Amino acid sequence: MANTPQFVPTAENTYVISYPIHGTDAAYDFAAILARSRTCERQGDVEQACNLRYEGVKKLMDLIPDEDEVQLDWEEEENQSVLELLKRSAIDHFLVGDFEMAAGMMEMLLDMDPEDHLETTKPLAFCYLALEDYELFDEIVNDISDKYPEKEILKLWSEFRQTGSLPAGELIHFKKSFPVFYAEFTSNVHEVTPEYLADIESEKPLRQTLARELWLQTEHLWTQFPGFIEALRNH
Repeated sequence: MANTPQFVPTAENTYVISYPIHGTDAAYDFAAILARSRTCERQGDVEQACNLRYEGVKKLMDLIPDEDEVQLDWEEEENQSVLELLKRSAIDHFLVGDFEMAAGMMEMLLDMDPEDHLETTKPLAFCYLALEDYELFDEIVNDISDKYPEKEILKLWSEFRQTGSLPAGELIHFKKSFPVFYAEFTSNVHEVTPEYLADIESEKPLRQTLARELWLQTEHLWTQFPGFIEALRNH
């Protein structure tokens, strides 16, 4: 494996990924894999993008030392590519309903990036609720800042999954604190317009655009686990 990278420990008890000076095998060039997957997505080949990321993650797992807990130094740009590749592949699995695989990848990502620079805790919490693992959900939900609408949606959905009803106090708070998100999640129309696509790529997307993005990121949940959105609309 002379042409493969290695995880090298640092004096700060973290790791950096170190590539051979004469280049690495393409299968282990994680930044290039991530870039190619994005190109595939822009060209409309989502399946190939997902496959590229997953194959890259499998190669990544081959490199992780078995005997140590590997925390990556976020300040190293090449480490960021590794973490982003793992996050994107985890989201790929999340979006197709493979919540167990997605959760496993996200847990690994948080082990490697305990400060959660990529905000992995939010989708992991959705995975735990989909898997009905309420104990693990309770362990992480308070790690999510109150400024995020996802936290309110998660708390509402958790109660609904367990009892079939919405907690009145949380619902009032959601409506008052995140009215744009409440409107999006209770709407019957969620169009992906050219205006939406342009705004979501801008430096500061509109709040309505962010609400639409969150709906699109979670829409498969409400299809697979019906009832929650209808309950929101009826209150």
